[in-house]
Formats: sequence, structure tokens, C-alpha cells
Amino acid sequence: MYSIPASVNRPCLALLLTTWLGLAGCAHEEPLLIEDAKYFEGAMPANFSGSWARDYSRGDNINKVWQNAYYEVARKRGRRGPGGTIPSDRDMSMLRPLARLAELITRPDELTISQSEYEILIERRDDFALMCAFYGGVAKPTDSSFAKEICGWDGDQLISLTEFHDGLTVVHRFDVSDDNKQLRVITTVSSDTAPMPFTLEHYYWRFNKIAGKYECIETLSMKRVCSTGRLSP
Repeated sequence: MYSIPASVNRPCLALLLTTWLGLAGCAHEEPLLIEDAKYFEGAMPANFSGSWARDYSRGDNINKVWQNAYYEVARKRGRRGPGGTIPSDRDMSMLRPLARLAELITRPDELTISQSEYEILIERRDDFALMCAFYGGVAKPTDSSFAKEICGWDGDQLISLTEFHDGLTVVHRFDVSDDNKQLRVITTVSSDTAPMPFTLEHYYWRFNKIAGKYECIETLSMKRVCSTGRLSP
């Protein structure tokens, strides 16, 4: 069984990222492009604004995804063992951090999405927010000291990509249902040093959220900012 204790929080996630980047230090760095991202005219292809709560009756189970990944790595790059084909210890030791990151990144059970004519802000409870900015139908990348963020569109799906400077990448795909009541989020974590990407799919229901006294935002490129009024990214 593969799981992470519920006590793992944002500081631990930062430490895990640091540990992973250390493992990935020898990765071959190449420019990463969102091949499916397309230019658009007029309004954004989809509207994701609103409050979203995790639907635990749907979506991937981390243990099943890990088991499937084990057999997939064994099929592609395995060796013969007493019980049949098994993946190498090195392959699984490099895939394990991806699985841990994917579970931590997808742990938030509530999303608050604000969308304007040019920007989309995806706030995730107890985690960094994701920022997407489009001007003239073209995504505007955001750089920080350790990562680059950029967004794009694949039809009416929003793609958010975070590329860390040492080869680790995290891609989120957001897809809203036709009735605008359900949100699907597909998260893929990958690296040149791992035998394959690790992907988790989760679903959210729209709900009416009561406004609190303070509003805060935090992204990779800015510190936490709080206000008693509505914040503009």
C-alpha cells in the first residue's frame, strides 16, 4: 500500500521538493513547451470561477495508481524475478518521489477560482495558488527564483504548467462540465530521471462559499498577501 500521513503539510512539501530537486540534479534540462496550448480570441474558452469542494466518491485512488505504475514500469523496463517480471529498484526509487509529490499536490479538498477578462487565480486550501494571465489571447509566463509558471488552453481545458529549474515539472489540466457544476483536475508530475510520469485525476463539486473576514492569496512568485476586501492578483 502507498500512502502519506495526513500530518504532512506545506513545509514538508517544500522539503520534499528540495529533496526531489537534489535527486534530479543530473537531469538533462531542455525547454519545456505546452504543445497543446493555443492562441484564442475574444473571451476565454471556459469559465472556472467559483468555489469547488472535492468529490471523494470519484477520482483516482493513490494505491491503485501506484500499483498500475509498478506493473507498467515492470512491463517496459523490468527484469525477471522469482515471481515474474519486476521493475528495477532504481526505477521505483525514482518514481516514488513523483508519487509522493502528486499525492501532496492534489491533497487540497477545496478550490476557489477567480476569473477575470485576462487572469485566472486558482486558490488551493493549504497550498500555493496557481496564477494564469492571458493578454491578447497569449499566456504570460511568471518566473520565480526556483520555477517558471505558464498556462495555456487545449480546447476548453485550462493547462497550468510549473517547470522547476532542475527538471521537475507539474502539469494541471482543468476541465469543467457542460452544466458548470463539476470540475475535473488531472495532475501529472514528471522528470527526466524518472521512468514515467505519475498522474492523478480528481473531481470537485461547485458550492456556495460564505465570505470570510480576510482574503489571502499566495503564489510561487509572491508572498502571502491578505486584505479585508477583494484581492486582485
